[in-house]
Amino acid sequence: MALIHCIKQASTSGQNVTYYQPQALRYSFDNDLLSTEQRISYEEDGFLLIKGLVSGEDIDRFRVAFERICRREVQVPGLVVMRDVSIAKSEFVPNQKAISKLQDFQEEPELFRYCSLPQILNYVECFTGPNIMAMHTMLINKPPDTGNKTSRHPMHQDLHYFPFRPADRIVCSWTAMEKIHRQNGCLVVLPGSHHGTLKEHDYPEWEGGVNKMYHGVRDHDPNHPRVHLEMEKGDTVFFHPLLIHGSGMNQTQGFRKAISCHYASADCYYIDVRGTTQENIGQEVKEIAARKYAVNDVTFEDTWAVRGRLVQGDRTNL
Repeated sequence: MALIHCIKQASTSGQNVTYYQPQALRYSFDNDLLSTEQRISYEEDGFLLIKGLVSGEDIDRFRVAFERICRREVQVPGLVVMRDVSIAKSEFVPNQKAISKLQDFQEEPELFRYCSLPQILNYVECFTGPNIMAMHTMLINKPPDTGNKTSRHPMHQDLHYFPFRPADRIVCSWTAMEKIHRQNGCLVVLPGSHHGTLKEHDYPEWEGGVNKMYHGVRDHDPNHPRVHLEMEKGDTVFFHPLLIHGSGMNQTQGFRKAISCHYASADCYYIDVRGTTQENIGQEVKEIAARKYAVNDVTFEDTWAVRGRLVQGDRTNL
C-alpha cells in the first residue's frame, strides 16, 4: 500500500524539486507526537511498538497490586479472575491454581492508574481522538506451561469481543511488565491483517484444552508473515482491534506478566451482534453475566457499558 506520494515542482531556479507528502491516513489523526514514519508503519502493519514508555517504578507498583489480589488481601468489585485450566501452581498462594489473567480491574485504583498514564493517553489520542474511554482492562499472567500447551493464546482479533464501532477508533495498549521473549510466550502478530474484515471465531480444538473465553480465528493464512514482539520491561505496543495476534507457550519456569487496556473513542456506538460472527461470544458473555449477577435481562451491550470509564475528554456516546 503506497502511503507516500511525491510532488515535482519547479523551483525559482528552474530546477525540479521533489517533495514527499503523506496521503490521507485512515488509522491515525494528525498529531504532534507520531512521526510520519510511525504513522505509516501503523497504517501498513496495524501495530506500533514504543520502547520504554512506562517506568519501572510504575510497573513494580502494578505488580504489588496484582500480588495483593492473588493473596486475597483485597476484594475488587467486578474483577474477573481467570485461572489456567491445567494444574499450574500459583506463584503466591500454595495449593491454588495459577491466576492466568485479571480482567475488568476498573475498580482497583492502582491497576487502573495504568489506563490514565499521560504518556499512554498521548499515544492513544493519536488513534481515538481526544474523547477517550477505557473499555477493557487486563493483567495477563501467563503461567509456565504444564505440557498441555494451555498457556498458548490462539490467534484472534480483539474486535470479536467488542460490540462497538468504528473499529478504526479502537486501540489497545499492551505493556510488558518484564522481559518478554519467544521462550516465555511473547505476542505474535500478523502485520497488515487489520486491513481485512472481522473473521469467524470459536474455541480451537486443542487436545490439552483451552482456557475460558480464549476464542481463535477459524481460518487465517498460515503462510502470512509473522512478527514475534520481543519486549523489555516498560515497552508498550499499540495495535488495531482487527490485527490478528496471539501468543505461544510459556516454556520457562517463571510467570510472564503484561498489563493492557483497550481504549475507544467516546464517540463510538454500540451495534447489535445478533446474526453476525460475534453472536457466539455475545451469548457466552451474557450467560456468564447472568450467573454472576443473578439477572436474566442483561444484554451484551450492558456488560460493556458498566465497565467503560472515561479517562480523557467528554463521554459523548459510549
